Amino acid sequence: MRLYLFDEAATDSWHPFSLTRPACELLFGTVLLRERLERFAGRPASAILTRPWLASFQEEGAPPARHRSAPRADEERLFLSSTFVPSVEARFEGRGDTPLLLMLDELVVGCYLPAGSPGPNQQWLEAPAGNPADVTCERRPVDGGLVDAAWRLISENPGRLAADLARDAASRGGVARLPEGTWKLGSEPLMLGAETRVEPGVVFDTRHGPIRLDDAVEVRAGCRLEGPLFVGRSTILLGGAIGTSSIGPVCRIRGEVEESVVLGYTNKAHDGFLGHAYLGRWVNLGAMTTNSDLKNNYGPVRLGSPQGPIETGLTKLGCLLGDHVKTAIGTRINTGTVVGAGANLFGDSVPPTWVRPFSWGHAADPPTFERDRFLQLAERVLERRQVEWSEETEAWLEACWSAANPAVSD
Repeated sequence: MRLYLFDEAATDSWHPFSLTRPACELLFGTVLLRERLERFAGRPASAILTRPWLASFQEEGAPPARHRSAPRADEERLFLSSTFVPSVEARFEGRGDTPLLLMLDELVVGCYLPAGSPGPNQQWLEAPAGNPADVTCERRPVDGGLVDAAWRLISENPGRLAADLARDAASRGGVARLPEGTWKLGSEPLMLGAETRVEPGVVFDTRHGPIRLDDAVEVRAGCRLEGPLFVGRSTILLGGAIGTSSIGPVCRIRGEVEESVVLGYTNKAHDGFLGHAYLGRWVNLGAMTTNSDLKNNYGPVRLGSPQGPIETGLTKLGCLLGDHVKTAIGTRINTGTVVGAGANLFGDSVPPTWVRPFSWGHAADPPTFERDRFLQLAERVLERRQVEWSEETEAWLEACWSAANPAVSD
């Protein structure tokens, strides 16, 4: 059986991440949405069916990306929506000769098709409802939830993170020995990966949830870590109060970080507040970059978008920064700000709540970061972290730039 993940058309508006990556390649809890679906299906994904310009998408561990269309009908197939979040213990049960429609309450989140059954067409993959193609399916309930907007990955991450860490602790069958010269508050588990290095003077506060540091994480003196907290492999925590967050691999983090998600390969190596935020890959925050996550009147936060403000109903919501965003020193980011991929923020004013992709500065009508200059910078950034710059990577990022700037000719 082959597993295919598909981005519904609704995920096209998951700004600022939908421009540069499939929705399932976003971190939620301790794993990517894709990894959660693969665990549910019991196998790695064969492909992701997504937006056409992402056909060259390439990251370590990710399957190939394709335009939304049905694969061959001569194979057994399981289709799962990127928006479906299976519960921690849920597993797919099916197979055989009976086509299945996977139902989360009254919502369709996928289907199972035996070999020989025609596959779902593009319209069904964009908005799954009812039977795919001409196949009559048996309805099969599944256990889990749904992510219907990118900012939900911030507001719902603490609960998802706590559930994932509880599962991790149960599967490990024990807790780490407390590193010499450190302190632990609370009785929740502390989990340390292989070759994790923790300097004396670090405080682990597990009173509100477990803490897990993945392999080769380094924690410098002066850190206060509060659970629930997950820190991905080879990340360095340089100092400050960091808690209730999911931090991906190969990051440099310092300062005050609260209820945020950092996808990976991101530098926040200086002081500054990051709260209720989501940062993509290859983000670099200049010294003292700070975001607001609470309005002065304590009212609900409206999120920036190219179509205008979006009502979230949340009292606390910070910013969403796309892949390859850079900020200058002292940058101030307001509540509900969305910064498109590849943008460079600099200037004396506070950026608007919607910054279009590949903006150069944040004036009222900023110029566009030139394609070749952007690609040259991206190549240097990857090489600094010993990540190979390939023709596929260049094609992927060039296609993203072109999708964001359709009026610019070669």
